[in-house]
Amino acid sequence: MARGLGAPRLVAVGLSAVGASIYFILGVVSKHALGLTPVVFLLATVFFVITTMTYLEGNSIHPERGGASTLARYAFDELWSFVAGWAVLLDYLIVMAIGAFVISQYLAALWGPIGDFPLNDVVATAAIGAAVYWNIRGQTPMRYRRVIQLGLVNLVLMAVIVVVGLATELHPGRVLDSIDLGTAPDWSDVWFAAVLATVAFLGIEAASGLAAEVQIPRQGLRRVAVIAGAAPVIILVGISAVAVMAGPVVGGKTALGSTYVDAPLLGVVSAFDPRWLADGLRYTLAVMGAMVLLQAVNGTMLGLARLNYSLATNRQIPSLLGRLDSRRSTPYVAVSVAGAIAIGLSYSANVLFLAGIFAFGAMLAFTIAHASVIVMRYRERDAPRAYRVPFSVPFRGGSVPIPTLIGAVGSFAAWISVLILHEGARAVGGLWMLGGLVLYLVYRLGQGKPLRKRFTIPEAALQEAEEAEYGSILVPVFGSPLDDDIVGTAGRLAAEDSEDGEGGAVIEALYVVEVPMSLPLDARVPDEQIAAAKRAVARAKEVGEEYEGVVVATAMVRARAAGEAIVAEARRRGVEAIVLAAEAPTRMRGGKLLGGRGGPRDRSVGETTRYVLEKAPCRVVLTAPPAGEEGVREGVAP
Repeated sequence: MARGLGAPRLVAVGLSAVGASIYFILGVVSKHALGLTPVVFLLATVFFVITTMTYLEGNSIHPERGGASTLARYAFDELWSFVAGWAVLLDYLIVMAIGAFVISQYLAALWGPIGDFPLNDVVATAAIGAAVYWNIRGQTPMRYRRVIQLGLVNLVLMAVIVVVGLATELHPGRVLDSIDLGTAPDWSDVWFAAVLATVAFLGIEAASGLAAEVQIPRQGLRRVAVIAGAAPVIILVGISAVAVMAGPVVGGKTALGSTYVDAPLLGVVSAFDPRWLADGLRYTLAVMGAMVLLQAVNGTMLGLARLNYSLATNRQIPSLLGRLDSRRSTPYVAVSVAGAIAIGLSYSANVLFLAGIFAFGAMLAFTIAHASVIVMRYRERDAPRAYRVPFSVPFRGGSVPIPTLIGAVGSFAAWISVLILHEGARAVGGLWMLGGLVLYLVYRLGQGKPLRKRFTIPEAALQEAEEAEYGSILVPVFGSPLDDDIVGTAGRLAAEDSEDGEGGAVIEALYVVEVPMSLPLDARVPDEQIAAAKRAVARAKEVGEEYEGVVVATAMVRARAAGEAIVAEARRRGVEAIVLAAEAPTRMRGGKLLGGRGGPRDRSVGETTRYVLEKAPCRVVLTAPPAGEEGVREGVAP
């Protein structure tokens, strides 16, 4: 687990999504649940606690990024892992689109026109564009401090609204009189409202994505579970209770689900008295809402990037979508594509439609997550768990956590209800999953990989390498038959660079005269050695200048060790690459003092090559003849 992130930051990531979602989901839920809105949010909070416990146990076994996708990988196989991950990707896109659109609806409290077309689309585009920029540039640990600070301020503001609302708008009779169970609201609306309320809980996935970076003791995990239940009660249940009293149901409708459906908190405080208090809270909510929602868009994009990285490294999506920036190691392709899709979705300006699509993906992912933890209780029953879901019962040689079982059954039933009750979710969600499965099948089969087995690739395979430049190349020559091949390799690289740029490329042929420790460094060198050095550099000049646009400069230097001299000259001359013959390792043992290699060291190249590879200030190109074959093998060592 942890690499510098503890319980406070983990809680902040999860609850930031809850704190942001109340700014838009309250209106959608109120439209369906009417006077039962607080009850619906209470039930949703219970589900949130159950799901949080499920993720805590799953990630305590496998602390890897990926959320439900990772849990499904170990419980089932790669296909189910992809299904869960692809569903969560849809949710990330939906939440970004909703959050970006709703920002303008709150800012309209300060200036009305900003909430209407086309300015609302401009604001949404700017918000998602900022998230794209920040996530390509790269996040810093300071971000989590800002998330915590903003989340705490927002929690205080929600508490103030609850206190003021209960003090000035306490009319429980008005709410009870509006409820006619089975009619206003009817049971299907209540159920659908409870499903929509889960939009508030995508933070579970975002927090789960940090599993590989957090270190929390067992007691800390229990506190996380407790906080996960307490905070939503204040934010969701408390606010919704005030909302149904401040905006009562009239004729089977509520202003929160119609007039204020896109900015329901403004509708809540607008009903407060006196007027100056209502206006003050409206302006405060306008500013705070914009900040919280912008932070939610940015945090959601970060969660998407982490999940995308997990899918790409496990060969569940094409490597192109997981391509990392060469300098910042951020998945700029996925972030850019996600930003474009989210912007398009935000232009729909329909929170109810988007929330229904979200519920499709969330319920599918949560169902798989709950089922995965139950399965791991059997497949990995002896694996150490820093946290276990309580209230487990023995069953067929293992144990079943009852809360997780309830979560699995409930979320699956909710997913089925979304398919039945929401035509948009059925169409868009179905097409999204179908398209994802086709992508997965084509990619896996195209790679010649089985559909269910795990295959991973290292991060380096996703790293976008900077285009190499070879305007100046250092080529150590030793008067050996391999010199022509080495200089030829350098000549081809230099000639290619010469074609792209202005002026000629330079090869610097270097001959190192090694002076033994028994002689001073400026001691006279035998004439035959000098003659051999001159022949070597002259031959290098002849071969290298056969390539168009290439100039070969020659030099000889004295040194105690060839490797040290090559690195020193490369640094002094500022070359862009070294082309080097990779000599075979010596078989002499006894360590450096005796001129051999130490017994425990298993080197694939000699000391000179190893030294240059470890110390070179630039790119190193190795050439070496394959064992037992003619020709030259080329490779690049960064």
